[in-house]
Amino acid sequence: MDWASISALLVLAFLMNLPLGWWRRGRRRFSPSWFAAIHASIPLLIATRFALGISYWVVPLEVALAAAGQVLGARLVT
Repeated sequence: MDWASISALLVLAFLMNLPLGWWRRGRRRFSPSWFAAIHASIPLLIATRFALGISYWVVPLEVALAAAGQVLGARLVT
């Protein structure tokens, strides 16, 4: 576990959630597509974390950056 792989995972969490937040913006709240937009990145992020051998202490940072990507993505203007 090195800082480069941790940084790559955190950047991936943020960047992957930008388009998902943009997609979530136009969905009715609590609809199936709204839940899908929020949770779509989770399996890939978990698989990436396991593949890179990153510990669980990174999860709060990963969730925070994923949420930030969702919020910023929802505010993007097309």
